[in-house]
Amino acid sequence: MMAKSRFKIYLPELHPNQVSIIESPAKRKIVRAGRRGGKTVGAADEAVESFLAGRRVLYGAPTSDQLSRFWATVTWALHEPIEAKVLYKNETEHIIETPGTENRIRAKTCWSADTLRGDYADKLILDEWQLMNEDTWEYVGAPMMLDYNGDALFVYTPPSLHSMGVSKARDPQHAAKRFRRYAGMQRDGNARYAAFHFASMDNPYISKKALSEITQDMTNLAYRMEILAEDLDEAPGALWKRKTIDENRALSIPDLDRIVVAIDPSATTEGDEAGIIAAGHQKYRGESFILADKSLQGSPLTWAKEAVAVYHVLKADCIVAESNNGGEMVSTVISQVDSSVPVKLVHASRGKQTRAEPIAAQYEQGRAHHVGTFEALESEMVMWVPGDASPNRMDALVWALTELTGNQGDNWQRPRNYGG
Repeated sequence: MMAKSRFKIYLPELHPNQVSIIESPAKRKIVRAGRRGGKTVGAADEAVESFLAGRRVLYGAPTSDQLSRFWATVTWALHEPIEAKVLYKNETEHIIETPGTENRIRAKTCWSADTLRGDYADKLILDEWQLMNEDTWEYVGAPMMLDYNGDALFVYTPPSLHSMGVSKARDPQHAAKRFRRYAGMQRDGNARYAAFHFASMDNPYISKKALSEITQDMTNLAYRMEILAEDLDEAPGALWKRKTIDENRALSIPDLDRIVVAIDPSATTEGDEAGIIAAGHQKYRGESFILADKSLQGSPLTWAKEAVAVYHVLKADCIVAESNNGGEMVSTVISQVDSSVPVKLVHASRGKQTRAEPIAAQYEQGRAHHVGTFEALESEMVMWVPGDASPNRMDALVWALTELTGNQGDNWQRPRNYGG
């Protein structure tokens, strides 16, 4: 362990909420905070304090941009012993360590469990936890704590509709559920768990004037989630409600007259996911059934292969895609994968709200059923408010049910390879 007295450590001035987190002795801590609330700086301070106490710290964030704030804080805090060669720093691997010991800080990008593997620590910090795949903790992080009875800190801001589009989580609400669990245990007197919540304006070191001006440009929903750090599982004014979806959930698939696979394409690997939703319809009952959500992020060839695979597994009638938004590209790339698959291009001549409203009405009337649970899709549905940009899974859902039930009200196009 490096003696703190030998060198000056340049830790930032903390606000009371950050101090309460660092001083908490809980083994499992979760922090829900607003943007610029100081959660990453607080995590960096805790990492440095743990390192100076001789511990092995591993910090993970989904992207390199998110990692950079943490890394800048810890390297500045420890720059005197680093420059004196008492500590070794590897800028490429984002490692600061005491040579010849297990004592170190390492920062890694980790969307998923695979990117966190191959390391160990007795202090694990997972930042922007809401965007990570749950396996990061459940299959890698938690077992990592066994050797030294280690501690874990989860940090997040409630996921907005935009961030859900780039999240690797199976359940976009997984961080909120963990927060509620830890908070409940804390209330019950279990000292092993602690939950902390603070808003952006609780950070005294950010400009209140700038915060006020910025929030005037935000929707009420964005303000509540991004600034007040409220966990909301559905948006006021959304067309769909969780209660309605839950009440009409189906446990099995009936005989269906038609099945389609709908794609809302993404043209780049860095953009939002491509929505891939499969649905079926039973004409006698006048009811529709959501069968699969295979949405993914990847190249056009990647999601085309996935859509074609779903088409064959479910023995669908066709693949449906919006011609306004890359539809011609969908036809081309699917033909490259399997030229026998019929593709139906649809043209959106009306707004998204107009197209979505009759589909939402089907849910309210009990005529649309999810066969099982599709957490990411359902979160998009209940978080979307008309007027906002619509997410890919929800768009694909609307196209699928519109095709099946005839509520299109648009101009429909059939390319040469459509045989229906």
